[in-house]
Amino acid sequence: MTSERLSKQLEFIVELDLLKGVGRQSYVLGGARKENTAEHSWHVAVMALLLVEYARERVDPCRVVKMLLLHDVVEIDAGDTFLYDKAGNASKAAREGEAADRIFGLLPDDSAVELRALWEDFEAAETADARFAAAIDRFLPLFHNCLSNGMSWAEHGIRRAQVEQHIRPAIERGAKGLWERAEVMLDEAVAKGILKP
Repeated sequence: MTSERLSKQLEFIVELDLLKGVGRQSYVLGGARKENTAEHSWHVAVMALLLVEYARERVDPCRVVKMLLLHDVVEIDAGDTFLYDKAGNASKAAREGEAADRIFGLLPDDSAVELRALWEDFEAAETADARFAAAIDRFLPLFHNCLSNGMSWAEHGIRRAQVEQHIRPAIERGAKGLWERAEVMLDEAVAKGILKP
């Protein structure tokens, strides 16, 4: 039994390595290349640990980090859906649900239930932990864009109103003070010409 359990756990771990090959739209700082999903998941998890004091409600930092490390594993099958891609977002839930079935299904049953529940909680964003995780997940790409001269925004012709529409609700709902910082960053981005007004 232990051998079969360990084999399933290791199979899941091997599967996670595929996240290193899933490209995203945000550039790494310096703009040399776009980040991959594994890099994003690690970065956003560390960011949550450091910024936990800004959570709007009391949260369990360990649970938040678990969510953020797992929230994009479905991108192994479903790919990364760009926040501003209307067509991609229309089918996102279905694609990611199928991916979750397969990927979490690699695990032993008890682990599959636990990790799938964390992923579902993140997606629903109904708990304090999930709301804070979602806020940090929305804040990081904005932060990256501001620090990489808006390269991703420029590539896709993104305007300030679009950024606000897509990220403001999650950030305000989950993290106090971060939206105010985001607004300052957006003002500066528009003033510098790296984000269209």
